[in-house]
Amino acid sequence: MATVFSVIFKQLKLIIFVAIMTEKILILDFGSQYTQLIARAVREANVYCEITPYFKEIEYSSTLKGIILSGSPFSVNEEKAPQVDVKTMAAKLPVLGVCYGAQLTAKAFGGRVDKSEKREYGRASLTIENHEDDALFQNISTQSQVWMSHSDTIKELPVGFELLGTTESIPVAAFKRMNDEGCALYGLQFHPEVYHSTEGKTILSNFLVNVCGCLQDWTPAHFVSDTVEALKKQIGNRKVIMALSGGVDSTVAATLIHKAIGKNLYGIFVDNGVLRKNEFEQVIETYNTLGLNVTGIDAKQLFYDRLDGKSDPEEKRKIIGGSFIDIFDREAKKVEGVELLGQGTIYPDVIESVSVHGPSVTIKSHHNVGGLPDTMKLELVEPLRYLFKDEVRKVGLELGIPYDLLYRHPFPGLAWQLEFWEI
Repeated sequence: MATVFSVIFKQLKLIIFVAIMTEKILILDFGSQYTQLIARAVREANVYCEITPYFKEIEYSSTLKGIILSGSPFSVNEEKAPQVDVKTMAAKLPVLGVCYGAQLTAKAFGGRVDKSEKREYGRASLTIENHEDDALFQNISTQSQVWMSHSDTIKELPVGFELLGTTESIPVAAFKRMNDEGCALYGLQFHPEVYHSTEGKTILSNFLVNVCGCLQDWTPAHFVSDTVEALKKQIGNRKVIMALSGGVDSTVAATLIHKAIGKNLYGIFVDNGVLRKNEFEQVIETYNTLGLNVTGIDAKQLFYDRLDGKSDPEEKRKIIGGSFIDIFDREAKKVEGVELLGQGTIYPDVIESVSVHGPSVTIKSHHNVGGLPDTMKLELVEPLRYLFKDEVRKVGLELGIPYDLLYRHPFPGLAWQLEFWEI
């Protein structure tokens, strides 16, 4: 029998994807430390986006409104530098290249990209070259502070490209190309997604709205209504079992699932003995107020007994994991006919599990109930799979979850606590 982890990829079509949104921006990741910041800026503009490794095949559809090419630690002139077919993308949709993405674009169309005399890192002043009325630079100052982080420089633009901006040390800081179909291709040598680019988010918003035509209708309320409907279709009349921790992610995920299927969600909340004072009772009370069907398990003594006399951190982790699995398996068997496993996986877990340096995938286990018995062949339900933590909290507020639970200081996991306190 396959474990939960081994069936993850077989069940991908059944997991709740947020591809049900009416519009989407795709961000191709070339390994930049700032890629998630691009996604967060796009989401803050109420536009749904997804990050995908550059080597993944793009699925063009009517919902895909534009593509953003991220930065990268690579040089475009390296032999093994990441490559994509920018020409094909730009022929179909608006494209925005950021830093490496801009250099890759320039080189793909015949421009010249060379090593900088010295790596440029830090603030710079962007001068817009008489193009304040351009769709990308509307409401942007003619002198705007931007953030640079690159070791290559675009020395010559390809034929047919238009220079939009420069800095004191960079001859090409922003450029544009329009194709015959009216699709715009932009390149920015700087990083608009970071805090130090003072008008960067306005530039990104201009790309989303003025260039891509996005409606900016992706809101917490929109997410809740669409996700609940999708959950109803995925789950139907089947039963879902879920381990709850009292934390933000599992609570919001459980509330969404409950909103879709009611009492067919069976939650299990385990008191492992090192929660905050009175936290077990407080969390159970909150769950009851939300109408969740949750069983609280007082397992303090079990954890204490099994960990007694143990000092090796790795041994303690295995004991903790095994003890939780024993409890979860025991309680799950009390619910007949369970076919699905609910989880509070969020987007950073998904992003960080995929390497942009090759098609290798490793799922992180800290948000997944790993190592469950082989007999538990369960389909996954992950309604938060494409949300960042701050978005999860906003959705939680939309669902009526108490503010104190959503915004309280995170509490370290059991394994970390035991190691830190040398219990």
